[in-house]
Amino acid sequence: MQLIPPDWPLRHHSRRIRCRPHDWHVQLIGEGPDLLMLHGAGASAHSFHPLVPHLPGYRLIIPDLPGQGFTRAGGMFRLGLDAMADDLATLAADQGWRPVAIIGHSAGTAVALRMAEILPCAPQAVVGINAALGPFDGFAGWLFPKLAKAMSASPFVAAIVTRMASKREQVASLLQGTGSRLGPDGVALYQRLVTDPRHIEGTLGMMAQWQLEPLVERMAQIMVPCLLIATDKDKAVPMRVSRDAAAVLGRAQYHELAGYGHLVHEEAPETIGNVIRPFLDRTRSSLSLVSQPG
Repeated sequence: MQLIPPDWPLRHHSRRIRCRPHDWHVQLIGEGPDLLMLHGAGASAHSFHPLVPHLPGYRLIIPDLPGQGFTRAGGMFRLGLDAMADDLATLAADQGWRPVAIIGHSAGTAVALRMAEILPCAPQAVVGINAALGPFDGFAGWLFPKLAKAMSASPFVAAIVTRMASKREQVASLLQGTGSRLGPDGVALYQRLVTDPRHIEGTLGMMAQWQLEPLVERMAQIMVPCLLIATDKDKAVPMRVSRDAAAVLGRAQYHELAGYGHLVHEEAPETIGNVIRPFLDRTRSSLSLVSQPG
């Protein structure tokens, strides 16, 4: 998927940025302090477009992660957690972005926390939506990375997956498996993603290279204020993952929402915006008071 379709959500805000090692697709929207938004595995920047109107007063910076969506990976060995965070930090420095906060969905939350550790100017806050901050349980924890690694090693797997997932009803079924119910337009956007072999290759590569344990071991030392939002219908990441992570992180709040699945920011963007905005406002206000001379 090289060209960005003219009817892609918020297409007029898209730009391509060549910053080694990747050819990035980024959407820049609005004016104000920089707010970086990181999607989860298998999605793209489009995942946040319903939420955009509910986060006024910021310049929203929404990239496609390397190898996914319309960002072309410059190397298939730069798709793991640490490499991805490093490359995003390099991109931010190259473009002069200074995020005051980072919002991550699912695996994007892990990338956000890692960036909070390495950015020269740390963000004032991190928000995680159904944050994937825990290991897979039991046998799945052993099998899943190995399966993704084996699949990503074959040049034919992506083409096979795209053919298997090319029908609308199959994509709708996959999305319902997350506990979320999207409308026809939302399903159609994911269908366009999963029929692109490059996107599938990038997603499999991310899964195969994902190493979360070192970050989890350091979470108690991460002192950036965090808000972790979890939903009770999420079939991909149980609520207890966010609850447990909030208990370990140095300065974290935990918020539960009932009736929504893993893609709650697409199902109920206004509700999510109403939770996020006060947290960001409080964080910025408290830091402003601290920074004022006594």
